[in-house]
Amino acid sequence: MNTQVSSAVFHGPAGDLEALVSSPADTPRGTAVIAHPHPQFGGTMTNKVVHTIARACVQAGWRAVRFNFRGVGASQGSYDEGRGEALDLVAVVEQAAPADTPLLMAGFSFGAFVTTQAIAALAPARVPDKIVLAGTGVGNFDARPIADELHERTLVVHGEQDDTVPLAAVLDWARPQALPITVIPGGEHFFHGRLPLLKALVLRHLRS
Repeated sequence: MNTQVSSAVFHGPAGDLEALVSSPADTPRGTAVIAHPHPQFGGTMTNKVVHTIARACVQAGWRAVRFNFRGVGASQGSYDEGRGEALDLVAVVEQAAPADTPLLMAGFSFGAFVTTQAIAALAPARVPDKIVLAGTGVGNFDARPIADELHERTLVVHGEQDDTVPLAAVLDWARPQALPITVIPGGEHFFHGRLPLLKALVLRHLRS
């Protein structure tokens, strides 16, 4: 797979946001924007789960944009408990993904929670064509529900033995929505030893 990776800077509400853009060899089918895990626990755009999702997106023909939330790396600003981070994500979507092109929104852990917030903030003007949520941060965070009409576009994948975000908490979030969850047997929060399977699941979803 011939992937070109370049650095980029987007303008967020709290200042500049540093980013990495991975592009497929051929004309991209659209833009994927991927949000990283919790900034206060070492989460960055180079996290291995975020990187795995980005690789799957590029392999499926999408341009993948990863960025650091405010206060992470060279991104300006400071941690804002998800509120400002959702605004950061919206700002990157608006700048990286033209309104008349397909949009994929993805996130891991805290980044998945933020993605649900940003999807709600963008609606109804902008609706993602595909959604990927891995290890979705719920319980401690107010993850928004996914609209019924977006369920077929959404992959929610979670490790059976996740001890950071228990599977039971994700099921409690998904149950009122009747939103399906794909469970990786034996998988934990960072999908150790299961990243190839995670990538395969994301690829299958994006190609469906």
